[in-house]
Amino acid sequence: MAGIWIRGGRPLVGSVQVSSAKNAVLKMMAAALMTSGRCAIRRAPAIRDVETMADLIRCLGANVTRDSGGNLVIDGSGVDGVEAPEQLVRRMRASVLVMGPLLARCGRVRVPLPGGCAIGPRPIELHLQGLRQMGARITEERGFVEARADRLRGTEIHLDYPSVGATENLMMAACLAEGTTVIRNPAREPEIVDLQLFLNKMGARVRGAGGDAIYIEGVEELSGAEHEPIPDRIEAGTYMVAAAITWGEIILHPVIPRHVEAVTAKLREAGAIVEEVGPDTLRVRGGERPRPLYVRTQPYPGFPTDMQPQFMALLAVAAGASIISETVYTSRMKHADELRRMGADIVVDGQVAIVRGVRRLTGACVEASDLRAGAALILAGLAADGETVVEGVHHVDRGYEAIEEKLRGLGADVRRVAEDVPAAGGLPLVRA
Repeated sequence: MAGIWIRGGRPLVGSVQVSSAKNAVLKMMAAALMTSGRCAIRRAPAIRDVETMADLIRCLGANVTRDSGGNLVIDGSGVDGVEAPEQLVRRMRASVLVMGPLLARCGRVRVPLPGGCAIGPRPIELHLQGLRQMGARITEERGFVEARADRLRGTEIHLDYPSVGATENLMMAACLAEGTTVIRNPAREPEIVDLQLFLNKMGARVRGAGGDAIYIEGVEELSGAEHEPIPDRIEAGTYMVAAAITWGEIILHPVIPRHVEAVTAKLREAGAIVEEVGPDTLRVRGGERPRPLYVRTQPYPGFPTDMQPQFMALLAVAAGASIISETVYTSRMKHADELRRMGADIVVDGQVAIVRGVRRLTGACVEASDLRAGAALILAGLAADGETVVEGVHHVDRGYEAIEEKLRGLGADVRRVAEDVPAAGGLPLVRA
């Protein structure tokens, strides 16, 4: 198993470029299936999830290329597939977001139940309920979901929970529906606002994203569009924690400060200094052991569940006891076991963790169970004494572009290693 080797104990200093938001790019790639025109997504990150989505929409007939500037170009004129390949959908949960676009354009779609990170059940029933309300006929059999509709009809949908995926899937499907659709209690994440901007550039009529209701007036067809997605607020938050946990100083660009307000507030509460040094630039400085915190994950604009593992790593070296309450996913504490291998004092009871900070963590061989857990273990390794190897790095590659290169640019002693290459100092890559 490939891994990332880290020699910890160095303050990270310098500047880092934040990639475009993974969770915006993937949805725009799905939206491109709704037009026979050409769509260009500027500055799309070179990460595994983008590659997986590209493979998926290619299988459905789209032509996907990346130009010399790193822009993703999608030509949907050849889209003729209605069945998403099982091996790709099971690899990444966001794959299910081709359902709404394909149903709206082709009148039929068949997808397997999705996979992705093992962080707890994330059923798609809200997606299916909304599509049924829009007139889709849905059948489920042997792990597959099939939906059919001559043309979807606008309606009013009230989501029982502000699901990000359901909000996006229904938004996209409604763009080509007959009449007006209203989605009440939608998710409010910035990536949904960005998707609205992209859809409107394609000729859709969507308004209200980011508020308590989204209104979509259906149109007959969509055209191609070009768009640069927002910066990735979770990647930005990860590097903000990297500055605090290593007692370093990092400048992040580009970043939209209001998108990371919940992270900024908690870092300041922990004692880090976070400053806006430009309209899209932040400087984060850590200079002492973090103060303990109470962290409770919530849908946006609350504290993001995707930052919970990274904060657990930070609070593992805090000067006191912290409490972390995970309210979004039921199985998002697996990284606690791996942090304990590094000397952290963490007790997990259901979806609550009590983290008693220790003065220093110790390097160890640990394994990432999911994308953000991998990021947390890398952060812990940067702060730990000695050498750490984080295995399961393929999870990290799903969402972080060139993470070891960016960390080396900040002064970290880090490199990627293969399973048959021993780490420096003789630390084995195979776990005991």
